[in-house]
Amino acid sequence: MNPEKFARQLRRVHSAAVFLGSRPGHAPEYGEAAVELGRFLAEHDIELIFGGSSTGTMGVLADTVLAHGGRVTGIFPEQLRGELLHPGLTRTIRVRSLAERKELLRSGADVILVLPGGPGTWDELFEALTLRHLKQLRAPIGLLNVNGYFDHLLAFLAHAQACGFASAGAVGALQHARNVPQLFQRLLGNLPPAPAEPV
Repeated sequence: MNPEKFARQLRRVHSAAVFLGSRPGHAPEYGEAAVELGRFLAEHDIELIFGGSSTGTMGVLADTVLAHGGRVTGIFPEQLRGELLHPGLTRTIRVRSLAERKELLRSGADVILVLPGGPGTWDELFEALTLRHLKQLRAPIGLLNVNGYFDHLLAFLAHAQACGFASAGAVGALQHARNVPQLFQRLLGNLPPAPAEPV
């Protein structure tokens, strides 16, 4: 995608849901990737929508967006301890359950990005991927494959396809890249068609 088309397509992205860890991980690259993404979102005026926590790479991402003048919406369930909630968000939406949080995260986003995380992140990813496959989710989904974290997952998905349990369309619906600009290149190529201009 040439730079002019990239810039034009990027202007269609107003919000990004990001699934990522409430833990920092053991390698500095995980936090560095959250910083890289946070800067990109703020610089391009893309609102961050995330799970609302102040801990782990979730907190790093939110802090970076806010530090660079960006907007952050946190969707925080009552099931989690209140002290985990990030205190400085642009907007906080409190919900009753994790299921309600996942639905709001997806419904408000033009794109969905997934960074390294644990079981909660995996759950969010696979539910979104299933809905995308069923054509119930329009936002494209992308993995930021930091430090090769998702290599084994990608290999497993290819294995599932080879064994006949996943279609090429289901597996191919998941974009992936090792840095933020490259991932957005791939996501922008999978945005739904733009509305027709009025005559």
